[in-house]
Amino acid sequence: MGPGKFITFEGIEGSGKSTQIDMLHKHLELRGHQVHRLREPGGTAVGDRIRAILLDPALSEMTDITEMLLFAASRAQLIRQEVRPALAAGKTVLCDRFVYSSLAYQAYARGLPVATVRAANAPAIEGLLPDKVVLLDLPPNVALQRAKARAALDRIEAEALSFHEAVRRGFLEEAEADSDRFCVILAEGSPEDIHGRILDGLEALL
Repeated sequence: MGPGKFITFEGIEGSGKSTQIDMLHKHLELRGHQVHRLREPGGTAVGDRIRAILLDPALSEMTDITEMLLFAASRAQLIRQEVRPALAAGKTVLCDRFVYSSLAYQAYARGLPVATVRAANAPAIEGLLPDKVVLLDLPPNVALQRAKARAALDRIEAEALSFHEAVRRGFLEEAEADSDRFCVILAEGSPEDIHGRILDGLEALL
């Protein structure tokens, strides 16, 4: 049995990642894949504690460096505890966010140097990168309306529109720099239409 495939989903808040991961998960299981689904931050007992801190709207005093290191800490636990064992067992790992979110949010939007964010995450990811990154791209004003309709906004969702526009630019720049790994998907239209675009983009890998 060969190693499994590692597919991550990226996008701004409200871009539809959860819906599309659900649909891909079901599609793959129907075709005989063993699927291990994860999310960041979180996915482990340690990571879920960190997630609660990161998203708490009451912690507005959190510094950008603290935020970066907490995301990296959650990621380190997830890679060692969940991702690597699942890949070694031949499973297809679907993860809602990965290191590209740290680059988009902490570097492009918060203003930390890209090199600093990469260096902070290097020991966390231990050289592991996804086989494919599905980037769900959507104008931030549309995505934030979706997020607001879904639930109360968390600490990061509640940032200004300009912040989310910077996040989107960050994702698109990362996608342009690593175009073979990224699959940029227009996240407008029905969920079924978007799902079809994702399947087209992942066809060669799967």
